[in-house]
Amino acid sequence: MKHETDVVVVGAGPAGLFAVFQCGMVRLKCHVVDALDAVGGQCAALYPEKPIYDVPAQPSILAADLIDQLQAQAAPFNPTYHLGRQMTGLDKAENGWRCSLSDGTEIMAKVVIVAAGSGAFGPNRPPLDGLQVYEGQGQGRGVNYFVTRREDFRGKKVVIAGGGDSAVDWAISLSELAASVQVVHRRPKFRAAPESEAKLKALSESGKIELVVPYQLHGLGGANGQLHSVIVATLDGQTRTLAADVLLPFFGLATELGPIAQWGLAMDKNVISVDPASMQTSVPGIFAAGDICTYPGKLKLILSGFAEAARAAHSAYEAAHPGEALHFEHSTSMGAPGK
Repeated sequence: MKHETDVVVVGAGPAGLFAVFQCGMVRLKCHVVDALDAVGGQCAALYPEKPIYDVPAQPSILAADLIDQLQAQAAPFNPTYHLGRQMTGLDKAENGWRCSLSDGTEIMAKVVIVAAGSGAFGPNRPPLDGLQVYEGQGQGRGVNYFVTRREDFRGKKVVIAGGGDSAVDWAISLSELAASVQVVHRRPKFRAAPESEAKLKALSESGKIELVVPYQLHGLGGANGQLHSVIVATLDGQTRTLAADVLLPFFGLATELGPIAQWGLAMDKNVISVDPASMQTSVPGIFAAGDICTYPGKLKLILSGFAEAARAAHSAYEAAHPGEALHFEHSTSMGAPGK
């Protein structure tokens, strides 16, 4: 099947969805490609019930709700979604780019915006003997790497390993409903937002959370595939056994760019280098926004991805309509999107 459009957006996460909206506001039609079967990227696939605190005008919003609102915001511009498919080929054509998808679909586009997050992703697994026996048993049982339904952990004995934002945020959240929450970390200092770390330690002092410090994961105990305990050890070999229904190891994600790495774009440590004034990559007509791109002073925040998506959309208009002035109006002047 063949299509023609103004812009192909690669990635249907927050930055990609907002790029669709911004392109619509400058009268550019979009097709969106994502390897996942649903929109939302990591927000939807990995932590839909995780609260996000740094979206402007939203003191707290669940990741899934943010994605729902972004999709609704883009909907008036009727984007075409190609989900569950990779963009395997990107070739220069006379009037833009030939985008080849893994299912044989071909899309001709004037411009490409890459908003693919960090690429394909999966968890960094701890090196524990017998780990696989306890994986894949569903939320709230065995070893889980993501929390997709918070309620599944109600009344459970939860052990969380890690010292970053995910470990700290989920420890705080699950302490509201789990039977117990123990956080295993190799040192007293955590790598989380200062306010979150302060809340974690306050919950520890009140007895709602136990900080198991300085320890690291050492082994797992259970029977018939059912996890019963997590064994931890200090650096000098002292061990301790923690009762557990579920272990949540938060050691980050292993990511790979996949076909994007073959598109001839200038890279910096596995992300795409862009000009922050235009969000253009090293290849004219290809732009990038969100976690997939980098430039001096880059902040890896969702709100930064939104601003980058807006800049990329305006640059896309200039690339799609060279020499044609964009008479841009603010949304309050233009009226409701899509009207």
